[in-house]
Amino acid sequence: MAAAPFRSVPPPANAHARTRRCGPFTVVEVVGEIDLATAALLAEHLDAATARPESDVVVDLRRVDFLDCSGLRVLCRAERRARDRGGRLRVVSDAPRIRRLLHGAGLLGRFAPLPRIPGESG
Repeated sequence: MAAAPFRSVPPPANAHARTRRCGPFTVVEVVGEIDLATAALLAEHLDAATARPESDVVVDLRRVDFLDCSGLRVLCRAERRARDRGGRLRVVSDAPRIRRLLHGAGLLGRFAPLPRIPGESG
């Protein structure tokens, strides 16, 4: 059976991710625990968000309670996919634990967390 092609239409919201537009950005809001059991629910939103050329994707991690290497792998895959298509993927988080996780994984340079979605009033 052939792999399904990537969708550019956002999938329906689920318990861990939803996609919305915010000005020029595609925002993927992530909620709860992202681990081996739930990473695929995030991946389907990121796959759709990065399907088009020159996508500008913002992943909002402010409501994430837990993120493990499965979630980091999904973020890395989506960031590479966006970059390969001339776009970019950034993360939003004000949580020190997310910053520590990214630093410990050697990903802080790749995913320097923004404090808020660009253009969002704070």
